[in-house]
Amino acid sequence: MKYELVVVGALETNCYLVYCEETRACAVIDPGAEHEKIISAIADLELRPAVVLNTHGHVDHIGANSDIIRKYSVPLAMHAADTGMLQVSDYIELSLLLGAHNSPPPDRLLAEGDEVAFGQTSLRVIHMPGHTPGSIGFVHGGVLFSGDTLFCGGVGRTDLPGGSWKDLEKSIRERILTLPEETVVLPGHGPWTTVEQERSSNPFLT
Repeated sequence: MKYELVVVGALETNCYLVYCEETRACAVIDPGAEHEKIISAIADLELRPAVVLNTHGHVDHIGANSDIIRKYSVPLAMHAADTGMLQVSDYIELSLLLGAHNSPPPDRLLAEGDEVAFGQTSLRVIHMPGHTPGSIGFVHGGVLFSGDTLFCGGVGRTDLPGGSWKDLEKSIRERILTLPEETVVLPGHGPWTTVEQERSSNPFLT
């Protein structure tokens, strides 16, 4: 598995193109905005999109779903608990800022332990409620795509509808910090980190 980071939109969302080096099949994680930029990166790497994955339903992570799905005729997968968040008109000012469009409904509902396969690789689903009820991460080979659950030196907001600090802290401590300490954490915003670094120095967890 390899991946390419594409930072998109005014909120600088990390969109990841995760791909099988042998087949060039890829998963597009969190296409939140600037679909042209994402499409350009896909073309430059000669990738073949197979699925769009959302770590959660906030508009800055789903805003370009429809553009990518329409361009490549690929399915959308996310957790059932966040499917009610796909209408960007609920966040009208932010959606206008991001140029976001309503997302089609998911073709597949993901749950804890599911595997999403593309090419000769796959991602394992971890359910991590707290930032939103349906927040999920994707794990493969010592890498975690953590969405907005855990950041480098920070954690996801819990003051938005559906957020819960109790659930977020439990998710991080039981679902992320129990991973091998060398696990690379690739968050939904900002720089990458490791489980070891966040376990030892994240001010929200000490």
